[in-house]
Amino acid sequence: MEIVSTPTHCPYCALQCGMRLSPVPGGVEVTERADFPVNRGALCGKGRTAPALLASGLRLTSPLVRAGGALVPAGWDEALDRIAAGLSAARNGYGADAVGVFGGGGLTNEKAYALGKFARVVLGTSQIDYNGRFCMSSAAAAGTRAFGLDRGLPFPLEDIPRTGCLILVGSNLAETMPPALRYLTELRENGGTLIVVDPRRTRTAEQADLHLAPRPGTDLALALGLLHLVVAEGRTDETYIRERTSGWPEARAAAMAHWPEYVERITGVPVPQLREAVRLFCEPEAAMVLTARGPEQHSKGTDTVGAWINLCLATGRAGRPLSGYGCLTGQGNGQGGREHGQKADQLPGYRKLTDPAARRHVAEVWGVDPDTLPGPGRSAYELLDALGTDVRALLLMGSNPVVSAPRAAHIEGRIRSLDFLAVADVVLSETAALADVVLPVTQWAEETGTTTSLEGRVLLRRRALDPPDGVRSDLEVLHGLADRLGVQKGFPTDPEEVFDELRRASAGGPADYSGITYDRLTRENGVFWPCPEPTPEPTVAAGTAATPSAAAAAGAAGTAGTAVTPSTPAVAAPAGPHPGTPRLFLDRFATGDGRARFVAVAHRPAAEEPDAEYPVLLTTGRVVAQYQSGAQTRRVAELNAAAPGPYVELHPRLAARLGAADGDPVAVVSRRGRAVAPARITAAIRPDTVFMPFHWPGEGRANTLTNPALDPTSRMPEFKVCAVRVERAEP
Repeated sequence: MEIVSTPTHCPYCALQCGMRLSPVPGGVEVTERADFPVNRGALCGKGRTAPALLASGLRLTSPLVRAGGALVPAGWDEALDRIAAGLSAARNGYGADAVGVFGGGGLTNEKAYALGKFARVVLGTSQIDYNGRFCMSSAAAAGTRAFGLDRGLPFPLEDIPRTGCLILVGSNLAETMPPALRYLTELRENGGTLIVVDPRRTRTAEQADLHLAPRPGTDLALALGLLHLVVAEGRTDETYIRERTSGWPEARAAAMAHWPEYVERITGVPVPQLREAVRLFCEPEAAMVLTARGPEQHSKGTDTVGAWINLCLATGRAGRPLSGYGCLTGQGNGQGGREHGQKADQLPGYRKLTDPAARRHVAEVWGVDPDTLPGPGRSAYELLDALGTDVRALLLMGSNPVVSAPRAAHIEGRIRSLDFLAVADVVLSETAALADVVLPVTQWAEETGTTTSLEGRVLLRRRALDPPDGVRSDLEVLHGLADRLGVQKGFPTDPEEVFDELRRASAGGPADYSGITYDRLTRENGVFWPCPEPTPEPTVAAGTAATPSAAAAAGAAGTAGTAVTPSTPAVAAPAGPHPGTPRLFLDRFATGDGRARFVAVAHRPAAEEPDAEYPVLLTTGRVVAQYQSGAQTRRVAELNAAAPGPYVELHPRLAARLGAADGDPVAVVSRRGRAVAPARITAAIRPDTVFMPFHWPGEGRANTLTNPALDPTSRMPEFKVCAVRVERAEP
């Protein structure tokens, strides 16, 4: 008998690797899916072992309610009744904004959309945000500021091996997205060069033609120093700057204040390496800059990304074939998760909550008065910090802030101080263990829904098996709660029905999904947004990113596209399905005048610099075998065997000063707390820096130490750098 397998996508990172799920006795197994172009069948250990979490022994299969201080099993009606009562009590006693909602970048587009609608229509609260704020909000803010639109990558991954030079800033792809490492290998095989910017010599940095190791917190100065050299050496593209940008004189003046020797003193990167980086980046016809959390998770992350975008613009490396700036999204649906309404300031379609026209459009789809929609609420950390005071009850889906939030011990205390906490999750995470009610929900193999990858490619995950008895989907949870809170319509449980409503709500917005259907996603292996509904007849348009211009159509066909100047009209395709937009900005940028905007920025120190009491810098990140807060991956035996616990990576010179040997327990202490983990001694890190992975709770919790200082624009916390001291710890 032929075994029928289900084509779907990995539940973890934003690559959303294609895989097949095939039935085996007692469950399913992952098999290769070579037809998906991103990973071409390759999977990392997390993807291969993902079905392990489907086992009932590792995941929740019954609602839990708190009784006598303990969580005990309960029926669904009792659990939903308790949640409705808890949310109502806070709302009735303190007002609508006393109820908070916290979502996750792993929720499907349908769930994220429904959650945002639930908060604003059913609860009437402005207090909603999600953990994606901790992911790439600084890059999103900088991209919107410069280009008028934020999409993680404005080009598909397949373009990377065909560019001439790639600067990869603050990303360890070899461990965070292993199947993507092939793109770097192919780039070099094709004669291109790779520059990696990272304070550690990671597995990715080992692949580089040039590794720049700046002091943590100085990526902004580094980018400005490179731009200074571009100007000084006459490597700017003056024609491009004149025709396609604005704001150059101010940005140039700001960069010229960052001369190479000054930047060397700030960053520790020698001037000859700065000059070599400029040569490698500027000599080929095409080049790219990609950033990740390294330069973004800072109190100046938006300006830092802006400085790297300025470098691209000054050299004519944006909105041209095989060139541009892009951000490597982290979470599985980090892109789509912020496009459709679970972010504090967004409505579906990446519309602004403060835009009256956007409010009218979405309110009409929802069947409500636009005046009833609340305004923007608090950002993620600010929302968590307000728990127990201004926000008295919280509904949380798909996040584990007890481990993942900065200043985590403080946030754990705020969560404990809530009047009421409800959590919907697959497993009993550290946050769920503090809840008054815990709901067991379906996971990726047990439900259908869409995600949007780091390329802006909308994908369809397909249900491959039935969930265990006692488990319901998040959409069913929201339907049941809405009904109990007096809203009987508008929260369907069928994901395709929700997606069709999302399409209508997004129509005409920056992230326009209206031309995308489940059928198309099945037939076409995903569709890149923007993808509007077809026009009824051919029209002449200006060739914007959301219009099926000649360049976009060429990109959809798999070529680099032909750049069209903003003054050249483009004839829209005849009526029929829009092809999607793999490559943005080839015609014009998504600003009012079609020009990209330089932004003048200047280096400033981290929010917390070393001093006599805390003389060392801490930076944090991920390891290959664990994912995010580890709530799921820490339950998989194979992954735990590969990465069983936290550690402190430190340079031999620092270890010698401490008298610490490899494996000895060391304590890392910041102004916010203390973490203890075994020493891992390596020359691959700077002597003034220590590194800790952030996947574990308990005494090795790295985020006990991290600084919640916020970027003024993106509200991103400064995860990537804080001042610490390192001490020997008692075994």
